[in-house]
Amino acid sequence: MKTLIADKFPDSGRTELLQAGFEIVYDPDLKEDALAAAIKSSGADILVVRGTKVTGEMLEGGRLSLVVRAGAGYNTIDVKTASSRGIYVTNCPGKNSIAVAELAFGLMLSMDRRIHRNVGDLRQGRWNKKEYSQARGIFGRTLGLIGVGRIGQEMISRAKAFGMPVVAWSRSLTPERAEKLGIEMKQSPLEVASVSDVVSIHVALNNDTKNLIDEKFFTAMKPGSYFINTSRAEVIDQPALARAVKERGLRAGLDVFAGEPTGGVGTVEDDIFKLDGVIGTHHIGASTGQAQQAIAEETVRIIREYKETGRAPNVVNLAKKSPATHLLVVRHFDRVGVLASVFDPLKEAGINVEETENIVFDGATAAIARIHLDSAPSEVVLEAIKSNSHDIIELSLLKL
Repeated sequence: MKTLIADKFPDSGRTELLQAGFEIVYDPDLKEDALAAAIKSSGADILVVRGTKVTGEMLEGGRLSLVVRAGAGYNTIDVKTASSRGIYVTNCPGKNSIAVAELAFGLMLSMDRRIHRNVGDLRQGRWNKKEYSQARGIFGRTLGLIGVGRIGQEMISRAKAFGMPVVAWSRSLTPERAEKLGIEMKQSPLEVASVSDVVSIHVALNNDTKNLIDEKFFTAMKPGSYFINTSRAEVIDQPALARAVKERGLRAGLDVFAGEPTGGVGTVEDDIFKLDGVIGTHHIGASTGQAQQAIAEETVRIIREYKETGRAPNVVNLAKKSPATHLLVVRHFDRVGVLASVFDPLKEAGINVEETENIVFDGATAAIARIHLDSAPSEVVLEAIKSNSHDIIELSLLKL
């Protein structure tokens, strides 16, 4: 299989893929039209990207069967088009969790102690110990988490080390899980906002989370409290955040923001960073050597397993529930042409096979085929299947 790597990727990962027999095309600077052309001209089966945008046109222009997002989020990939063309989209969840949590705490401490301003004044030859001795401190302050996935859980353990009680909201959070994590569960994001001294956002971007953190959320936050976003810019209403900073004294630490440059180098014209109380970093949450090595290892694992089994781990675009309404179970002798004798009558009846698996018993004498169908075959169709092959032992139809 030929693999096109269109973002920076560690030498160790590329070496592992070469040793596993993959042909590698490595060009970390490919973007937009150049990437589309490379996908088409290279004939690559697999595409590996980090933050590079992968459009539907790119997916339609080549022979890709797998796209690996070497990171957690995958909102830069046209998943809908990939699904329509039967292209697996996978990611590497959890491999950058520690790195992101570390940065979130770095932003928290910098907001509280105004480290960035301390450094700036010292570089300008200014000494102002009186001003910078007025930090609030974070011990005993309540940390509010929106999202309790892998990154959120890393935040919890670090908050405990800093002596911070934690409250949290997540769609998947239950009272039992909250008790196990040693945190207090809240029923809504607004409840988290109203009781927290520091709020940190750790949710994936999807239709449910876009603009999840809105004007009402920022209004519910305590005046002067801290807000951290290391997830995705689209999760928050940034103009509402800017108003809260100006009108309610909120401080914000942002690793992601609206209008963020797509390349590694560029210019930033976002006015939010001109506000007192707002600090930012260059979307570097996952960018530690440790995180990148872990992501590279997971990327290699995904690609190798795909080559060896035809199945890819961590696929994000498989149907959670197929349209199948009935399950046809065929117990049969494991011989040539048996399944063809089953599928032909289904095709003639206009019945679509949504999923199928054939389980072979020890000795390879008999097998069971489990065939998920989008409608129920009639008795006539079932009789046609039975009469098509003497190797069918038993046929049964179950409603799903």
